[in-house]
Amino acid sequence: MILKTYARVFTNDANKTLELFKKLHQTEPHLRLNFNDWELIAIGDTFIVGGTDESLVPIRDSHGPYIVDNLDETRSTLLEGGAEITQEIKPAPTGRFLYAKHSDGLLVEYVELNSDLVEKWIAAPLRNGKLSSQI
Repeated sequence: MILKTYARVFTNDANKTLELFKKLHQTEPHLRLNFNDWELIAIGDTFIVGGTDESLVPIRDSHGPYIVDNLDETRSTLLEGGAEITQEIKPAPTGRFLYAKHSDGLLVEYVELNSDLVEKWIAAPLRNGKLSSQI
């Protein structure tokens, strides 16, 4: 099951992009880290990926991340639906991820967050009446 979706924004200047989204969301980012050659920032329902044009090439056409409750089940569902797994399940600082190309050509990153992050970024805000765009 998909728990949360992000709209991915690619940029060569993550700090400049973040300043605008802080004003638009009226909040601070709930995630900020470096992974591979990218600076990753999550704020509300926006996922900012900062890097050089060259470093962004492998993922520039991708969507997501889509946060799922079970990456193994998601992988099976994707394959049953005719998707191609373009990057198998790998560990990440926040959990695990994979990339899949749907039968219509859509390339999506799917992420299973560690349980403490699901609680912090999805379950607790919902219990407190906050929309995911407000975290």
